[in-house]
Amino acid sequence: QVQLVESGGGLVQAGDSLRLSCAASVVTFRAYDMAWYRQAPGKEREFVARIRPNGFSTYNADSVKGRFTISRDNAKNTVTLHMNSLKPEDTAIYYCNAHFYNDDFWGQGTQVTVSS
Repeated sequence: QVQLVESGGGLVQAGDSLRLSCAASVVTFRAYDMAWYRQAPGKEREFVARIRPNGFSTYNADSVKGRFTISRDNAKNTVTLHMNSLKPEDTAIYYCNAHFYNDDFWGQGTQVTVSS
C-alpha cells in the first residue's frame, strides 16, 4: 500500500508560479512511475506529467509543455510539479499518482485556482 500526500496548492493570479509536492510513504518509492493528474469542475481527470523511476525520463501533456516541470527526489520519497505561467484553465484539483505494474495509488488532491 502506498500513501500519497499532496501539498502546495492555492489561489494565484494568471502568470504566477506554484510548486506542488507529493510525499509518498513507501519503502520502494524508487520503483514507481510517478505522475500528476488534474480534474477541473465538470471535466474528467486528465494526465499532466509523468516521471520514470530513474528521474530522467519525463512526459508532459501538450497543454502544459514549456510551463510545467516534474521532478523527483528518490532519497526523500517526493515528487514535485513546478508550474510556471499559470493560466485560468489550469484551475483544477491536482492529484499525485504512483504506478507500478497493475497497481495505481492516488493522493487526496490539492486545489489550484488561477484567477484572471
